Amino acid sequence: MNIPERIAVRLPQLVFPSSEVLYKHNRVPKLGFVPFLTHKRHLGLGLGLGLSKKMSSSMENCHVDVQNKLEVVRPATEVYAQEAIEALKAGKVIAVPTDTLYGFACDACSLEAVNRIYEMKGRNHTSPLAICVGDVSQIQHFAVTENLPHGLLDSLLPGPVTVILRRGESSALEKSLNPGLDSVGVRVPDCNFIRVVARGLGKAVALTSANLSGQPSSLCIKDFENLWDRCAYVYDGGVLPSNRAGSTIVDLTRPGKYKILRPGSAKEETLAILEKHSLVEEAPAI
Repeated sequence: MNIPERIAVRLPQLVFPSSEVLYKHNRVPKLGFVPFLTHKRHLGLGLGLGLSKKMSSSMENCHVDVQNKLEVVRPATEVYAQEAIEALKAGKVIAVPTDTLYGFACDACSLEAVNRIYEMKGRNHTSPLAICVGDVSQIQHFAVTENLPHGLLDSLLPGPVTVILRRGESSALEKSLNPGLDSVGVRVPDCNFIRVVARGLGKAVALTSANLSGQPSSLCIKDFENLWDRCAYVYDGGVLPSNRAGSTIVDLTRPGKYKILRPGSAKEETLAILEKHSLVEEAPAI
């Protein structure tokens, strides 16, 4: 028997697990090289195929690094929502899909967790963080809503819109979040996973895009793979059908007025709703 035939005899038939099995064991099926690496001993790598000990050790280290990264990835389904809630309660940062972009999320009342997000992103502390809540009815606990036309927030949210509102003296937000600002950006994304998590936390969730400051926003978890190890968990919702424009940001802090601060992905729809509720655009400062 020649050498190739002897090698072929030793090769087992590789059976690749289904996506459900991979996710059950905290593996990501999109990375097809993982099953190959897990079969390296059966293939005889480093055991007679001429690979040096140094190369074999390097492959082993690579496998450990990949496996450590994949252990933080979960599917963004309700099955894993309680795990995400517990992570936030413990002051951890998680990565989640929204209806626009992937974001980093933490307990908005945890100064340590909020600071960790700024550090992860390399973001200036003068740049405020938005908050996310599970339902429109919760917004009143964190911001002033009495000055808004009836039904306005319910028409805008849930959806790809961030509303800037006055915090007010009775806001349940910690003073340490966006210190010095009397307003706050609020989101209720049209995304079930993050809304379930926010409801379960029972407090506001600080939310910002999952990327290094100044870099392109993320439409899939692969886009911010270099930051996975900074997160307690990364929840995979697949590729988001967005154009990286992010949410439309509208300032509603002045009664009867609005100001579009960022066009985002829903500007036209937002303008139509604002005009329907008889709001007028704030005149630009001279």
